[in-house]
Amino acid sequence: MKGNKLFLYVSIYILFSFAGCTKNDSTGNPPSPPGATSNDYKPTGSSAKDILSTQNFTILKIDIKYMPGYAPDATAINNLTGFLNTYINKSGGISVSQQQIAASGKSNLTIEDVVAIEKNTRTSVTANNQIAINILITDGAFSTANVLGVAYYNTSLCLFGKTINDNSGGVGQTSRTKLQTTVLEHEVGHLLGLVDLGSPMQTNHKDAAHGNHCNNSGCLMYYTSETTDILGFLLTGAIPTLDANCIADLKANGGK
Repeated sequence: MKGNKLFLYVSIYILFSFAGCTKNDSTGNPPSPPGATSNDYKPTGSSAKDILSTQNFTILKIDIKYMPGYAPDATAINNLTGFLNTYINKSGGISVSQQQIAASGKSNLTIEDVVAIEKNTRTSVTANNQIAINILITDGAFSTANVLGVAYYNTSLCLFGKTINDNSGGVGQTSRTKLQTTVLEHEVGHLLGLVDLGSPMQTNHKDAAHGNHCNNSGCLMYYTSETTDILGFLLTGAIPTLDANCIADLKANGGK
């Protein structure tokens, strides 16, 4: 990451001073929208143990809302559920639902736009024995260039579909499956509390220069997985995986 490019998770509450994950890690969650449940719209990573373990919730619901022309890649979604089944304990299983929503009508979206869209379209919430993750896939790019995705609440994340599609699937580009999988799994990794974002580190492996990311350049949670900086790697390399330190953090917080 160069200069003040965003990293893409949010860790503390401050009123719409959202700047993504900057090198100085000056970040903030948007305020909770009206009608928010007591279990959703909390700081990113704060529900890591609830997602990882069966202590409070036995079922994980993944609810995907996508805009016209930006339906998720089916293999990428299968890869995501496989990733989650590897690391989380959910005796009631993982379910996935998808629904097309209206176009945003905007070429660029701010975090305020993303929150407003989620507020108007989210249908699955965390309650009873189910914890729900809402994934939004937009037809616009983020208001900061080269951002592919963002995790912005404890159960909320967004993929910027136009930026992902513009940079994958074409001649000389990485595959759509590989790029979507990488961004989805990385952002979910932040919801699982990585790195030092709700799942305490068992060994210090935090990249101090790049916020809550892993210092291992080969790890899924390395900072480049969130921006177009990952494109060159994916063109010839495999989808990144979690390294031993990240896995140890998840296990210690209720995961497999």
